[in-house]
Amino acid sequence: GGDGATFDIGIGLLSGMWERGKDILYICYDTEAYSNTGIQASGATPWAASTTTTPAGAGPTIDAIGSHQRKKDMIAIALAHGLKYVAQTTAGFPADITAKIKKALTFPGPKYIQILTPCVPGWKIETSMAVRMGKLAAQTGLYPIIEYENGKLTNALKIPNPYPKVEEYLKPQGRFAHLFKSDKGREQIEYIQKLADENIKKYGL
Repeated sequence: GGDGATFDIGIGLLSGMWERGKDILYICYDTEAYSNTGIQASGATPWAASTTTTPAGAGPTIDAIGSHQRKKDMIAIALAHGLKYVAQTTAGFPADITAKIKKALTFPGPKYIQILTPCVPGWKIETSMAVRMGKLAAQTGLYPIIEYENGKLTNALKIPNPYPKVEEYLKPQGRFAHLFKSDKGREQIEYIQKLADENIKKYGL
């Protein structure tokens, strides 16, 4: 399912499936918006991203900075249901996706894998940039590549030292272009960097 079906409109059904212990591997293709219906914001939309329902303002006097909501932590929600296998990765690492799917299928009961999948029109990027965006999302700490087995963090992909700052990830994406046009936007970039730094500390990246 996509992030809209997973984080929002389908979360009750997903929770029920997890509670019943069905032997199902659920994979979320996280494009961080409702990509099929017009690029509306979802519970997966990151802070300050401009979407059709959270549009950014046209200048420094406009308060609209894009999304004012922090991305919902579906990994934590899956872990709270007691799933034996929970993982997160990105389209920037195809071999990692394959490895995680193969491992997930060795566990009984429900499993959850979340994959950041850049949406070319929604992120306003060139098709050739998708894999790079997937890599930078992980390497900046914004979207850690992690793996939980039986409720414990067993693997986390270390980031480069020094690691790329979030600005390098945000700047190529049209959905964040407004952040580079005003002091208010710069404040949001600093906040997003703080979110990435929190992940780096939390997962020991």
